[in-house]
Amino acid sequence: MALRCTIHSPYRTASARATVLLGAAAFRLLRDNQLAKGDALAVAQLAGVMASKRTAELVPLCHPLPLDHAAVGLELDPARHAVLVTASCRTTGRTGVEMEALTAAAVAALTLYDMCKAVSHDIVIRVQLVHKTGGKRDFQNIYIFRLK
Repeated sequence: MALRCTIHSPYRTASARATVLLGAAAFRLLRDNQLAKGDALAVAQLAGVMASKRTAELVPLCHPLPLDHAAVGLELDPARHAVLVTASCRTTGRTGVEMEALTAAAVAALTLYDMCKAVSHDIVIRVQLVHKTGGKRDFQNIYIFRLK
């Protein structure tokens, strides 16, 4: 008889993703770091991390959490003229960090919009939770959207 042992981590983790569809002109300027407002990728990364730490101030009734980890990554998708934003957060707090990860991804995406809007307002942003661990139940999004 095999025994099943589950080890619970003291951490609560979450990751979220935002996809920013820019269009050809804005994407080219962003990729070549030629936007009037400067290095949009660096600014968006910083904005996302900063936002994750202020989620409780932005979302009513969201608990303030001490984050052990917050990271935002950005990847260019030339075939789709898009930027893929990934955000991850971790805490040892008593509540989950999915709101922090979603806020980080969303604010990074909004920052890209702000820095590209002089070129085009035809920018589409999609945000979704990818996974969360800890708490009453874990979550893994099996329906990660694909861009067409």
